[in-house]
Amino acid sequence: MNNNTVKKPDYVLFNKQTRAFIYNLQVNAVQRMLDFDYAAKRETPSVAAIINPTGSDGYSKFFFGPREVLIPVYKSMKTATEKQPDADVLINFASFRSAASATMEAFEYPSIRTVVIIAEGIPERQVKELIARADELGKVIIGPATIGGIVAGQFKVGNTGGTIENILESKLHRPGSVGFVSKSGGLSNETYNIIALNTDGLYEGIAIGGDRYPGSTLLDHLLRYEKNPEIKMLVCLGEVGGTDEFAIVEALKTKKITKPLVIWVTGTCAKAFTSEVQFGHAGAKADAEMEQADAKNDALREAGAFVPNTFDDYDKLIGEVYNDLVKQGVITPAPEPEMPKMPVDYKVALKEEMIRKPTNFICTISDDRGEECLYGNKTISQVAQEGLGIGGTISLLWFKQLMPQYAIDFIEMCLVITADHGPAVSGAHNCIVASRAGKDLISSLVSGLLTIGPRFGGAIDGAAQMFSQAYDEGKPPAQFISDAKKNGVNIQGIGHLIKSTHNPDKRVTLLKEFALNNFKATPVLNYALEVEKLTTAKRDNLILNVDGCIGISFVDLLRNEMPKEEADDYISMGALNGLFVLGRSIGMIGHHLDQKRLKQGLYRHPWDDIAFLDN
Repeated sequence: MNNNTVKKPDYVLFNKQTRAFIYNLQVNAVQRMLDFDYAAKRETPSVAAIINPTGSDGYSKFFFGPREVLIPVYKSMKTATEKQPDADVLINFASFRSAASATMEAFEYPSIRTVVIIAEGIPERQVKELIARADELGKVIIGPATIGGIVAGQFKVGNTGGTIENILESKLHRPGSVGFVSKSGGLSNETYNIIALNTDGLYEGIAIGGDRYPGSTLLDHLLRYEKNPEIKMLVCLGEVGGTDEFAIVEALKTKKITKPLVIWVTGTCAKAFTSEVQFGHAGAKADAEMEQADAKNDALREAGAFVPNTFDDYDKLIGEVYNDLVKQGVITPAPEPEMPKMPVDYKVALKEEMIRKPTNFICTISDDRGEECLYGNKTISQVAQEGLGIGGTISLLWFKQLMPQYAIDFIEMCLVITADHGPAVSGAHNCIVASRAGKDLISSLVSGLLTIGPRFGGAIDGAAQMFSQAYDEGKPPAQFISDAKKNGVNIQGIGHLIKSTHNPDKRVTLLKEFALNNFKATPVLNYALEVEKLTTAKRDNLILNVDGCIGISFVDLLRNEMPKEEADDYISMGALNGLFVLGRSIGMIGHHLDQKRLKQGLYRHPWDDIAFLDN
């Protein structure tokens, strides 16, 4: 018994009010059905709900034309039928192992009248049991091994008819006058195109499935079409194997079928083979003479069906029969409605270059749109395989080019040298305090990083800017020092609380020696060393410090590897402070983990018996 508001005639399985359950989460099939619904101008989606036995109750989001809709998802069929009593079709996408049991369960719910079984390979014994049970209860089975069916402009089963583009091309978004039935789903889709080209289009099409024992036969659907006043002519495709087509012969002879029928039984090529032939479908095998395609075609022709001489003439014969019906006034072609405009998914449109959209952000250093992310023009695999390391990665991501090996080595040296300078410096101190207060790693690290500025790490950029500007202006070192004093400005990169000419900073020594021995040229560094001679002559701790040496050396490095204007842009951006931030982050994370180990009493390293105490 169907619970639709208006009861359908017994010859109608699907109409514009039909709603269905989809068994198993078949996202593409559901969306194709909803796209068809929108093109057919249905008021409500044809999918009432999804039954997902391995999931949980909820909703799944789909498009209905340009707007999004929520389709209910139920774990059990019982819940689905209770919540959606108007749905009388189950489209069963279960596997061949569970399709029979799911179908048998569906039979127990009075509201479900028609079950479409997509799976192939269901054991024949189980299919026979399903057919017997369906007959007892007055249910209808389409399949197994079927793509389903379609009523043009009203209802579509799953993937029948293919994509929405093919639906529109085959004029399946509006009804025609032809009823079609076939075993093959693939040939059904092809025949819909043939019918669209040679008639006013399809009214209903069904693929009964290619298994040996289909739940409903070719004749079952032809007899439904015979009763349907909207269908004016019949088209059918049979196939070699079995005797179903002889039931059609008998129906023609007894006038159960009176509407003109164009039919072709495929597989006539089997006679060209010297041995037994098994075609694609389980039932497409002739075990007797009468199961041969030629025997069936001859019998159908004799019974009054329109049978072409070959499949090549199939389309022509369909057109001829249709045109005769138009001449007789049996069919009055309706005006072709305006082709519906279908929304296109954004990803599809973008891939096919149908739309353009201004970007919200622009990134020129990396690209993750391909199979593998690019750093500059190199994939991550190339970066790893070529051993570019941290220095090479920074070169690609910060400076948008792969610098020579000496530059990569210098970048890594800067990170090593700035990684840590004990627990007493402000960044490490704040990180330790935050860690001891129970803060997480990110909070502790940020607490330390926020202390970085002109008096702690931020002097890298300041030193680079001050010294490069003085050098570019041609100021003698003495004037540079004099101008800074006159303006009350400290020279960034000069001075240290502890280190002096008598107690040199080993880190600065390493940096200077590397730059002087490996850089292509060091004019700004040389200028800074001349300044240092004058400042240390006044006081021995006014030395070139780590921040200053890194910043000034990097000016030379960048100007060696790119145009001066571009190098100066990086300096003005504050890029060089990034080296200090990145390097000091390494040490701060270590301090955070150290505090966590101390709190938990974890001592696992040879030096754990030594306490580094801050007085």
